[in-house]
Amino acid sequence: MSKKVVVLTGAGGVLCSTLAQALAKEGHKIAVLDLNIEAANMVVDSINSYEGEAIGVKANVLKKESLDLAKKEVNRQLGPCDILINGAGGNHPLGTTSNPYLKEEDLKNTAEGFKTFFDLDADGIQFTFNLNFIGTLLPTQVFARDMVGREGCSILNISSMNAFTPLTKIPAYSGAKAAVSNFTQWLAVHFSKVGIRVNALAPGFFLTDQNRALLTDKDGSLTSRGNTIIGQTPMGRFGEPEDLIGTTLWLCSEGASFVTGVVVPVDGGFSAFSGV
Repeated sequence: MSKKVVVLTGAGGVLCSTLAQALAKEGHKIAVLDLNIEAANMVVDSINSYEGEAIGVKANVLKKESLDLAKKEVNRQLGPCDILINGAGGNHPLGTTSNPYLKEEDLKNTAEGFKTFFDLDADGIQFTFNLNFIGTLLPTQVFARDMVGREGCSILNISSMNAFTPLTKIPAYSGAKAAVSNFTQWLAVHFSKVGIRVNALAPGFFLTDQNRALLTDKDGSLTSRGNTIIGQTPMGRFGEPEDLIGTTLWLCSEGASFVTGVVVPVDGGFSAFSGV
């Protein structure tokens, strides 16, 4: 892959920081965007420690004016954006049910924090949809302007296995990631005449700061939900951040020059397993 300017949102997190470092090792110029500038700068320091080229830029993916300022800084220091990786995303507890299935007795449960489907908070659901979908749409509106009519430009969104088959308890997150997958296909068609490819990763189950407490206990053992996930993953483990690197490098490279509008599972076989 020829050397590119790569912009990653949410790049202070576990998964996208790994992708940022992998792309830097390939010689690309990296813009590490994150709302948490301290986290972004830690990634930059790591990249610069092995003579990579990276800058950290504070950006709120839900505020277009913030993204416009970030773009100006990226253009000033690195040049026009060639590749955009929309990595910002996440869930919200107010859009999550306490139990996977509704039972009649749940309607009488008055325990603090207990939520059935009927108790889901619209603000929590809206936050989740905004962070995942609007947080993909707005950076694309801002940074894809640099790509129009230029060769070798592409966008990589981050969907989820939840977009194919929704997990119990997290309807907002599953729906939001399904929207990201659909938007990826829509964008691929819309941008097809101006030289911009658009694809997405659909990670399976990776331990991150957001889900670690749901999937593992304090002693590192698996929770019930964690055990269920591993039992449904033929490769029998959670993904490591490094497992995303190969697919990312391929989708962003000229080797995938005729690949657009695909959502690629990176899931250890989860999507292929019927459970039997």
